[in-house]
Amino acid sequence: MRDKPGGAAAAIATWFGCGYSPKAPGTAGSLGALAPAVLLAQYGGFRPWHFAVLAAAVTPAAIWAAGRVARAWGEKDPSQVVVDEVVGQWVTLAGAAALDWKSWLAAFVLFRFFDIWKPFPVRRLEALPGGLGIVADDLAAGVYGALVLFAAGCFNFY
Repeated sequence: MRDKPGGAAAAIATWFGCGYSPKAPGTAGSLGALAPAVLLAQYGGFRPWHFAVLAAAVTPAAIWAAGRVARAWGEKDPSQVVVDEVVGQWVTLAGAAALDWKSWLAAFVLFRFFDIWKPFPVRRLEALPGGLGIVADDLAAGVYGALVLFAAGCFNFY
């Protein structure tokens, strides 16, 4: 096992340890994004659009942390860096018509689908330098997920 960089960069990049999951760290990161999102919606009154604002607010720190950890480990996009999944998952949630168990599940599945498939131009965004490339493709996958989730809500699919 490689040395873990310490400090704030590692905490943010691994989303407080979610990225150290031995199986499917990206999925663990997405679930790690949903846990506080559910709490914010239930107890903080967050509406779907609040998650777009939250993603925008966290994105600069995500880019910084992802880039710093990637450099420390000498890898372009370490699997343990999952803060990109967090902001992408929140972008997808922003497309929900309402927040209920169906929309939470749909947002999770849609984001994971687009994050793994990486349709055009998502895959190209990975070529951007440093933390920007790590995070940008997940933001774009989140936009695709949000659009599908929004359309599904318009047709009362959840």
